[in-house]
Amino acid sequence: MVLYGALKVPAVAVMRVLFRLEAHGTEHVPMAGPVLLASNHVSVLDPPLVGGAAPRELHFMAKEELFRIPLLGRLITALNSHPVKRDGSDGRALKAALRLLEGGHALLVFPEGTRGVEGRFGEGRAGAGMLAVMSGAPVVPVLVSGSGRALPAGCAVPKPVKVHVTFGPALHFKAKADRDRKERYREASAEIMRAIAELRGVAA
Repeated sequence: MVLYGALKVPAVAVMRVLFRLEAHGTEHVPMAGPVLLASNHVSVLDPPLVGGAAPRELHFMAKEELFRIPLLGRLITALNSHPVKRDGSDGRALKAALRLLEGGHALLVFPEGTRGVEGRFGEGRAGAGMLAVMSGAPVVPVLVSGSGRALPAGCAVPKPVKVHVTFGPALHFKAKADRDRKERYREASAEIMRAIAELRGVAA
């Protein structure tokens, strides 16, 4: 975590120069205690952009393939990243995420599970809803706007496009005894995605 704090200031400075990064609604992010930040995902820039805009230190779930890359794997581990399998359920990653929240940390997840297209929203996978319901942690919806134009899939050089990161009011989820658990998880993920979509226009 020492490396995270040391790198955040210069990283944010670079993001403000390159992408004129603006953060909105940071007051919705609790400064202490567990919180799940749930964001749309259109670019590899999204994790550092949300991390730079957030007012507190974050933990991240990242695809396990990245941890096999020499040096990069060690770097992202030092920057609070935790591996998750993209295909199917990953019980180990779920347990790790729950432990982080139980420990009072802030965790960033991408409910869609993979990168989409700027301006479009995919369906939220049940995993995000499961984490929200099982942990009971407040869920802060996050909208990243502009990152898909700044560095779209297949592009190696970022473009100087303005990026907004908007945080919305927290959502709260509880298990419902009269509902099938998997159905409840899907409902929670769908509600999270609706909250993210509703943030469009807030930063305009």
